[in-house]
Amino acid sequence: MRKIIYLTLIASVWAGMVLAGCKETTQEDPEIPDGGGNDSTEVIVPDITDEMITDYFGETLEGSDSLFNGTLAIWTDAIDENRERIWNLWVQANNQYSEDPLPAPDDLLNSHQASHWTLPQELEPNAIMPFYYGFKGSAPIEGYPLFVYLHGSGSKYAEWSTGLALCQEFDDSPSLYFIPQIPNIGDYYRWWQKAKQFAWEKLLRLAFISGDINPDRIYFFGISEGGYGSQRLASFYADYLAGAGPMAGGEPLRNAPPENCANIAFSLRTGGEDTGFYRNTLSIAAKNYFNELEAAHPGYYVHNVEIIPGYGHSIDYYPTTPWLKEYERNPYPTYVAWENFEMDGIYRDGFYNIAVIERSNDDYSTRTFYEMTIDGNDITMNVNETTTTATETDPLYGIELEIEKSYTPSQKGRFLVYLCPELVNLDEEISLTVNGTEVFRGIVEPDIRHLVNSCATFFDPQRLYPAAIEVDLGKLE
Repeated sequence: MRKIIYLTLIASVWAGMVLAGCKETTQEDPEIPDGGGNDSTEVIVPDITDEMITDYFGETLEGSDSLFNGTLAIWTDAIDENRERIWNLWVQANNQYSEDPLPAPDDLLNSHQASHWTLPQELEPNAIMPFYYGFKGSAPIEGYPLFVYLHGSGSKYAEWSTGLALCQEFDDSPSLYFIPQIPNIGDYYRWWQKAKQFAWEKLLRLAFISGDINPDRIYFFGISEGGYGSQRLASFYADYLAGAGPMAGGEPLRNAPPENCANIAFSLRTGGEDTGFYRNTLSIAAKNYFNELEAAHPGYYVHNVEIIPGYGHSIDYYPTTPWLKEYERNPYPTYVAWENFEMDGIYRDGFYNIAVIERSNDDYSTRTFYEMTIDGNDITMNVNETTTTATETDPLYGIELEIEKSYTPSQKGRFLVYLCPELVNLDEEISLTVNGTEVFRGIVEPDIRHLVNSCATFFDPQRLYPAAIEVDLGKLE
């Protein structure tokens, strides 16, 4: 949970000037004189300097979880210029931060130059992640699609080499590839563990600021152990993704809630005879679950789950990336479903335009499920505690083969609903109803602090939100 820092900031400006699109923080917008001269009226507004914002960003990069709370209202017609300002300051703060860099991409087809990141010791001992980072084809104007490939669990050297060869051959050019090698073996040979989460979030953050990628065309995929990993990551990081493509995998659905995959393209390809660890059975369960979700929410759960007859663990890997590449992310969906599940003990702080201040669930026995629909300027949310129960379990390994879920309304917890012009009309009245109770009706006021905080939370150029409504579930009537 982020702590709140209050900044007391005062500076004078003349009412006839527009300073970075900012306005006086009063109940009504100030009247702006139509001329210059001696009739100008002096007003007082907070002065939030670039240095204050970059300092705050630097603190968040160092691990601070505090919220920036310097308040400065902005005009709705100046949102874009303020977004650009805040994003540029975020880029500046990242460039000043000392860390292993994301190198300039290499030519994936003609060079095999590897780089590496040292991952935090407290997350995984002696974890060094080598990776290839390279492009195929000429860069599109809007940036490359970024594919993140996760290899299987054989010899990590052989699997990494095989992955490079496959990625060079996939028919998806122009594209940019991040091809990591698992840092450690044994119990650490999992792509979803804490240290690897650190790597994925670092990759997303640095790729976004590089300008090399299209932020709406990011895809995670992998084979075998990489299939398990990419299926989990698809549910955990769906709000960043255009699509995901696990192959020769099949995760128990408790580990990868399909509900979270609304708004992305999901491909899962598994051999019909791939019985090891029930991969075929679990892939069939995923197919059925996605079919039910798509029937309930037409158009939101685009999926292509294939159980390939006559094939075991080895299948044709080549159809996945061309299929994924046809899809782009919608960063502003009007329907969001989010089961906030823990992955190696870590929860996400936000998802799409929802940011958690205080979680509703007390422990791992339940999870908080947020469901949001936006219809014009009317926002409806249901927030529930969900309990997952296995209805069929493998007797040998204890693998959950089938599950069912129950839901009860959440009684506590706090969160922000971030808003932007792409989601609602900020110049008109907005209503927010949560669990049947109207918690807000009125006009929200865009403020610089929301741009700063959403940038720090999501580090995503498409998700700098100028307005927000806070919800306290414990105060619902």
